[in-house]
Amino acid sequence: MIKVGVIGAGHLGKIHLKILLELKDKYEVIGFYDPDRENAKIVNRTFRVKSFKSIEQLIEESDVVDIVSPTVSHFECASSAIKANKHVFIEKPLTHTVLEAETLTKLSREAGVKVQVGHVERFNPAFKKAVDFIDQPLFIETHRLSEFNPRGTDVSVVLDLMIHDLDIILKIVESSIKNISASGVAVISDTPDIANARIEFNNGCVCNLTASRMSLKNMRKTRVFQKDAYISIDLLENKTEVIRLKNLKPSEKIDPLAIVLDLGKGKRKKQIYFENPEVEETNAIKDELESFHEVVLFDKEPVVTINDGLRALELAETILEKMKVSHQMNLV
Repeated sequence: MIKVGVIGAGHLGKIHLKILLELKDKYEVIGFYDPDRENAKIVNRTFRVKSFKSIEQLIEESDVVDIVSPTVSHFECASSAIKANKHVFIEKPLTHTVLEAETLTKLSREAGVKVQVGHVERFNPAFKKAVDFIDQPLFIETHRLSEFNPRGTDVSVVLDLMIHDLDIILKIVESSIKNISASGVAVISDTPDIANARIEFNNGCVCNLTASRMSLKNMRKTRVFQKDAYISIDLLENKTEVIRLKNLKPSEKIDPLAIVLDLGKGKRKKQIYFENPEVEETNAIKDELESFHEVVLFDKEPVVTINDGLRALELAETILEKMKVSHQMNLV
């Protein structure tokens, strides 16, 4: 049985605690640490798990440390755990800065411990189903909109929301980046609440990303366009839709009920096929925590490695820098 301790008992920390307690055949929850002592008392009564008075004590008694604290504390918590030779599950973004992430990556490599980053959309059943259909995308469009919640405003919307989509894009586009342009505005908080980025890859793929935490409704949609295919992924509703085009041979009999595109003289007609692959209803957070159990137990590579977390953070930081440049140019 793997002993796990949780650092951070806020909204997401409570969810992690609840799920880890449900996974009692895989994890033994030794307790949690939260700097807010009043909140710690409430969580202690609610979940009936030990509230540690120090991070050091929790780390010492754990095999795995689950870090669900505010982003600004990720580096300090994770580096302490890694230096103590503990495996680490850490919520996204990996750290607050790229320099911290690079240092953490070096520390984990030297210690030989497992680190998995909580880019939970990798475990979203709609995305997992869509991956089977994605092949050399040409254009990707993402919209991640959320109602305002003060809980996430310790970082910009790029690090809070858009980074989910950055991780997905880096996973499915197998190419280096050629150019990035971005813009954003701070509406309520001190950092951008709305952001848009355009990423051009050297293989020709173009990605357009929009993230906002000032929306009246939530949306998490990704649309992928590739040769003779369009894949729509609704990460909120767990739905995947696939539209594919197939060239019709001149002698091929056309289904009278089928939708056929006539592209003009000298060009083959194309038949449109609609697919709605069945998406299994799963809990993505539970899946990622179960996955990390397998990683630790059987010495596997995490689905989302620390290097993946570093790459997503590097891209996010570049986008933030481009936003600063764009803002300065607008002031001139």
